[in-house]
Amino acid sequence: MRRTIMAICLSVMTCSGMFAQSAKYEVRAVWLTTIGGIDWPRTHARDAQSAERQKQELVRTLDRLQRANINTVLFQTRVRATTVYPSDREPWDVCMTGKPGMSPGYDPLAFIIEECHKRGMELHAWIVTIPVGKWNSPGCKRLRERYPRMIKKIGDEGYMNPEVEQTGRYLSEICSDITRRYDVDGIHLDYIRYPETWKNIGNRNQGRNNITRIVRNIYQEVKRLKPWVKVSCSPIGKYSDLTRQSSKGWNAYHTVCQDAQQWLREGIMDELFPMMYFRGEHFYPFAVDWHEHSYGRIVAPGLGIWFLDRREGNWPLMDITREMEVLRGMGMGYTFFRSKFFTDNTKGLYDYVYHQFNQHPALVPPMTWQNRLIPLAPVYDTENGVEYSGNTVTLNWLSVKRADGDDYFMYNVYASEHYPVDITDGANLVATRLRECSVTFTRRTDRDMYYAVTTMDRYGNESRDTQMGKKTSSSPTLLRNDGRRLYLPPKPQETDANFIVIESMSGVQMQRAYYNDRPVDISSLPDGVYVVRSMNRKRVTHKIGQFIKKTR
Repeated sequence: MRRTIMAICLSVMTCSGMFAQSAKYEVRAVWLTTIGGIDWPRTHARDAQSAERQKQELVRTLDRLQRANINTVLFQTRVRATTVYPSDREPWDVCMTGKPGMSPGYDPLAFIIEECHKRGMELHAWIVTIPVGKWNSPGCKRLRERYPRMIKKIGDEGYMNPEVEQTGRYLSEICSDITRRYDVDGIHLDYIRYPETWKNIGNRNQGRNNITRIVRNIYQEVKRLKPWVKVSCSPIGKYSDLTRQSSKGWNAYHTVCQDAQQWLREGIMDELFPMMYFRGEHFYPFAVDWHEHSYGRIVAPGLGIWFLDRREGNWPLMDITREMEVLRGMGMGYTFFRSKFFTDNTKGLYDYVYHQFNQHPALVPPMTWQNRLIPLAPVYDTENGVEYSGNTVTLNWLSVKRADGDDYFMYNVYASEHYPVDITDGANLVATRLRECSVTFTRRTDRDMYYAVTTMDRYGNESRDTQMGKKTSSSPTLLRNDGRRLYLPPKPQETDANFIVIESMSGVQMQRAYYNDRPVDISSLPDGVYVVRSMNRKRVTHKIGQFIKKTR
């Protein structure tokens, strides 16, 4: 396996563009940094007008990310024991208003979650864990006054002490508070390790146990509240020395006691974003190592795109694009550090991603290790399924509830000139993670197009497709009803069925009636979507159609 992947790496290094074809499943992420406002915000919110200006800055950034088909935003939410959301535990970060502890007058975390979800992107709350800033800064000062044993001074900086159990409890409370209050898609842990300046770690195994204990506590708390929320971290880019490649004394496992591969193996981490800010022989062998030790979880290495800047390293664009192609060839995602260097089109990176690399949207891989329950497919709206107006098309479909009653779903839309639409081909994706049962978009071509819609749950599990744009015998027939009476089609003369059975979409029999030409009384049924089947004396059934009861 290693030899095969290394061959892929070598091929891409000599043949750029080899893996430009979009994948259906791929994490495409950015770190959006708030410390010092270096990505956002660029202005301070002192009143309603400046707060609105600050919001519009963020909207423009998210619009740029959406156009480039980025699907994951890691938003720096806890900065240095300071926050960009209202918290009872820690003060507001200075980046929002220019004044430490001052509220901007709105909730930036709630705002960016809503805006990301509008654009079909995941939003992960990025939590800086161990560092808490300058010793006399507002966040560090408040923490050491409340929990003096938990904070350790190194130089003029304060750090949470991973050797004190209170650190794990406190960080778990921070993460669980955000998980409980916000509709985040992930909790992203940064700097979950010993500082490189920490003296006398002593027993390295114990040091790794200390960090792992914190990770385990956070993971268990988040999953207890919302099991669909991903827990991830950004480990040092080189896990450990390799057989044929040294990490040059800087790695996760030995240097800072960060056993990230073990966290994947144990199942206390869903996703990794290793900080692989290297190139050449310092990148490719270690990327292979992360891939081979992913244990079925998601790995999307971080790329140091700030090195493209002439003042930072002046890397040629090809150094980054080759890394992206190698990662795609291995079925891995990628993450840009930082957002601004991407949206500013440094060295033409945005143009490359927009025009070549990400020509189509992509879905984040499903968390099948957490949940494998496949949701039901959307119901085709036979009256308003596909509507054309000039060069735009509007699709409408009907939602259904999952067998366990959860009605929180998203929808993915596919389009193709060929029928049926192949939903396994990522090039057919046109819209992802829609919250509403309708979408309008510009047609790709003047040719006839066919469409397919799927349901997706919070874990990323996707239903079978509902084909739209062409009426076929497989399209479900919607039966007419007025909320009290269900009108059946004429009973075929050749049928031996004497009864009809009304079932819920999860297969539970709700009602039985004689099969004749008279309407069926459905007044006792709750609102919902139902399947109607004919049934003979031998209990053999055949589907007649579906109906939607909606009385309010």
